[in-house]
Amino acid sequence: MHFSIGIALALATALGGSSASMTAPQSMPQAQTVKEYVQNYFVDEPVMVEIARCESTFKQYDKDGSVHRGVVNNQDVGVMQINEHYHKDTADQLGLDIYTIQGNVAYAQYLYEKEGTAPWSSSQPCWGKSKAGQDSLALNK
Repeated sequence: MHFSIGIALALATALGGSSASMTAPQSMPQAQTVKEYVQNYFVDEPVMVEIARCESTFKQYDKDGSVHRGVVNNQDVGVMQINEHYHKDTADQLGLDIYTIQGNVAYAQYLYEKEGTAPWSSSQPCWGKSKAGQDSLALNK
């Protein structure tokens, strides 16, 4: 079980790191894929791994090095498809950069702890079919 985001941010600040360093490595090792990073980060929330698969096919950046953006809404960014319009200000206030994999998944964790899977409801037809999605949906009924 993860610390609440406030405690994690306070501890990270006190330790000189970011909130992402509380549950995942500060930077992604060269040999680690985005998929592996997400799987390690969300080891206790497998539905979030399925959400990343459905939302971005585990892409944080495109081949040209730019941040991966949504096809339907280009304000959705990164592996967890965090919407800039609705979430950038809050992410900034929390000290999270949604354009990096660390900040993107950390903000997704914050959203998940606050709202469950609701922010990703538009992709539920995809992730809801998985075992993790079915388990998550059953818990939230």
